[in-house]
Amino acid sequence: MMKEDSVSPSDRPDRAAGDVSLKHFSGTESYLTSPELRHAVDVAVAIQRPLLVRGEPGTGKTLLAHAIAQDLGLELITWNVKSTSKAAEGLYVYDTVRRLQDSRFGDHDVSDIRQYITLGPLGRALTSERRVVLLIDEIDKADLEFPNDLLHELDMMEFTVAETGDRYRAARRPIVVITSNAEKELPDPFLRRCIFHYISFPDAELMADIVRVHHPDIGRELLDQCLAKFYWLRGVRGIRKRPSTSELVDWIGALLAEGISAEDIGERIPFLGALIKKAQDTELIASGDGRSDRTGSTWGS
Repeated sequence: MMKEDSVSPSDRPDRAAGDVSLKHFSGTESYLTSPELRHAVDVAVAIQRPLLVRGEPGTGKTLLAHAIAQDLGLELITWNVKSTSKAAEGLYVYDTVRRLQDSRFGDHDVSDIRQYITLGPLGRALTSERRVVLLIDEIDKADLEFPNDLLHELDMMEFTVAETGDRYRAARRPIVVITSNAEKELPDPFLRRCIFHYISFPDAELMADIVRVHHPDIGRELLDQCLAKFYWLRGVRGIRKRPSTSELVDWIGALLAEGISAEDIGERIPFLGALIKKAQDTELIASGDGRSDRTGSTWGS
């Protein structure tokens, strides 16, 4: 952590320095990636810009930050954004209530405000002595001003604690991964400062590799039947919530635990509730009214 009274432009973390020793991101044994995603991570690290990741739920946006931290051997700091989150809280929180209580009861010296300052996730990332990975998860849940309020800190890698006047700048620029489910459009000034990547839903070949990571002993015939049913369900017209990768992995785990065969999968979809989570979707599929955009597999075939 670097703390000082003033910061000149020459003292700021150098965009071009300090990252050459980091190896290229290659994914992990449990997190398989496409070449495009690996390249996006490498570019964001190389030019020290936040990586903004979008994609439908279940495509591994959040787990990407975990994989980067694991692969590069760095600490992960997570900021789970909520609808009530404010950008300032990511830097620090001043506990005025505790200070007031201490002053009322007279058993604490309340003159040092610093003891009532708690750093938030972004503050901890910026004051870490070592490079870390900072995950800002689901940034689009917050209000529209939230991303703009982060612009200075993400650009300059510095912040000031207004109550004490203490000013901090990052000794090592963190690797910032920001996820979004596209619930809200993000402002253009914020987007200009990010490297953007859309994680496409895995095709059947990559999905088979992902499943084998979690269920290495699954037979080829059973896997093929499971993937056929899974992609058929995702293609059903009118379905409100398509099953995700994690739900497929859980579903196959249930099938294996119960000894369900490939022939059973060909005739029906056991444990449908592991894949379909909305009553309307269950009724649509069970009624036979749902037609799929995927060919080669139908309900109950």
